[in-house]
Amino acid sequence: MRAFEGQRSDNQPVKRSPTEKEKLLRELRDTLAGMKSHTSASLRQSVQKRIADLEAELRVKTAGGR
Repeated sequence: MRAFEGQRSDNQPVKRSPTEKEKLLRELRDTLAGMKSHTSASLRQSVQKRIADLEAELRVKTAGGR
């Protein structure tokens, strides 16, 4: 079955408000802090990259809003 235009499966990023992004950032930091020492390096790196991306997005939003 093909997706129609505008459907969520169009591989588009989910639009989140700055409040939702801050909440996700807190959750990701908690997840990273709670990871065990035997957690795979690739999983740890992907969470760290996602945190860095969110921080950069929030930094741009606050700098643009001034």
